[in-house]
Amino acid sequence: MKTKISAKKIICVLGIVIGCTICAAARPCLMELIAPEAAAVAAASKKLPIYCVDTGTSKKVAVSFDAAWGADDTDELLEILKNNDVHATFFLCGYWVDKYPEEVKKIYEAGHDIGNHSSTHPHSSQLSLEENKQNIMGAHEKVKNLLGIDMNLYRPPFGEYNDTVLDAAKECGYYPIQWDVDSLDWKEYGVQDEINRVLNHKALGNGSIILFHNDAKYTPDALDTILKGLKEKGYEIVPVSELIYKDNYYMNHEGRQIYSPEGETSAAPAR
Repeated sequence: MKTKISAKKIICVLGIVIGCTICAAARPCLMELIAPEAAAVAAASKKLPIYCVDTGTSKKVAVSFDAAWGADDTDELLEILKNNDVHATFFLCGYWVDKYPEEVKKIYEAGHDIGNHSSTHPHSSQLSLEENKQNIMGAHEKVKNLLGIDMNLYRPPFGEYNDTVLDAAKECGYYPIQWDVDSLDWKEYGVQDEINRVLNHKALGNGSIILFHNDAKYTPDALDTILKGLKEKGYEIVPVSELIYKDNYYMNHEGRQIYSPEGETSAAPAR
């Protein structure tokens, strides 16, 4: 992000810094003059996960599922996704992997992304850097032992994060992923509510990441209509791994990942 400050503001600041009597009277106006720029810089420097992606005119969205509890709907969800020729991203907890290894294999063999949703589903923002890394890598190793793959997409439990959580993800070689369209399926408002909530969501647009859960009561009944509705709106549905930029990007204040061909900011994880 590039911020321009006028010559008047620079002179005012210099006057305050050096104690210039001419500019001494300008001291009260300092915050008025530079506060907007300072706020913008602070917002730009705040660490954020990927909520959505700037895809320009490319009408692409990603569908994602968090798997932390049951697995009864797995076959039905996979069948609906297959019938709509859609590949999604499933974020799995480590203990879910332990309990449902065959489900994990089915998801992977069907061509879907496998993402990391922590080992124990803790409140990550309350953990230290090392505790976060242990939780991430605990799930990582479980999936690697089962499928032989290295995951690199991480969704913090409860969607909670702070700088420590994001630093841990990066140090473990992960891209932290949030969402900008929430189905709120876990609240069980009903099939039609879920359909309307996603298809008419104010944030739905090019580069959106949509959140579902693998065991929500009404999602199996709503999913087919939602997928068809997204396609009718002209969206191509891709896995998160195909939506995000892997390097040469920066995050704006909304958590939108923006490609920077000049490599202005490169935030690729370093495993």
